Amino acid sequence: MPRFAANLTMMFNEVPFLDRFAAAARAGFDAVEFLFPYEYPIEVVQDRLRQAGQRAALFNMPPGDWAAGERGIAVFPERQAEFSANLTEALSYATALGVPRLHMMAGIAPSDDVFARTRYFAALGEAAEIAAAHGIDVLLEPLNTRDMPGYYLNSFDMAAEIISEVGRPNVKLQFDIYHCQILHGDVTTTLRKYLPITGHIQTASVPLRHEPCTGELDDSYLFRMIDELGYAGHIGCEYRPKADTMEGLRWFHSKGLGR
Repeated sequence: MPRFAANLTMMFNEVPFLDRFAAAARAGFDAVEFLFPYEYPIEVVQDRLRQAGQRAALFNMPPGDWAAGERGIAVFPERQAEFSANLTEALSYATALGVPRLHMMAGIAPSDDVFARTRYFAALGEAAEIAAAHGIDVLLEPLNTRDMPGYYLNSFDMAAEIISEVGRPNVKLQFDIYHCQILHGDVTTTLRKYLPITGHIQTASVPLRHEPCTGELDDSYLFRMIDELGYAGHIGCEYRPKADTMEGLRWFHSKGLGR
């Protein structure tokens, strides 16, 4: 079976964020991911990772004003300077924490907006070039329009086309099984098609975004297939526990996963 990383933004909400590293370690996770670490000093997050004996697999670049509904600023021409500053901040955290990949959120904009497209490609080129100097990948994640209405990057085919057009080896796909099923269905075929350009996989059940193996997909089959296809990275558990996080991890422990 693949290796799994606990998403500390969504899981272990029974305790404060900084205590979730240890909680995930006790549950058997040797890796974690999270949306944003920027509320906490780098040294503090470093220390929690070290104490838990974990690696951080992924986090997002700053998204703009999240509380106000912003979901990235890469598509906005008038926010180029802010994007560059955010990129610098994200890379300072990523290099210090040893994180090998960053998710660059696009923003809320029509997918056919030519100005948004031009700026998005420019932002992606800038991020890819600077991140490459640190050995870091930049990931693009299509998000479903039910959970994220108006999000610019809302198609796996669109993401693949952008990755191909940009042509940089450190620009890759963030393949979220939950978003793929809602956007397109046919998850197994899409996985087989796009795994060669995938830098990270995430999972949650559909339609309620709870624990794997509790929704309409045969998640155990998908995990076996991912393993058989030779994916060597972690799968991020980006789901909202239905109730208590530890109780909901029966799917994880029953398969003998974790350290």
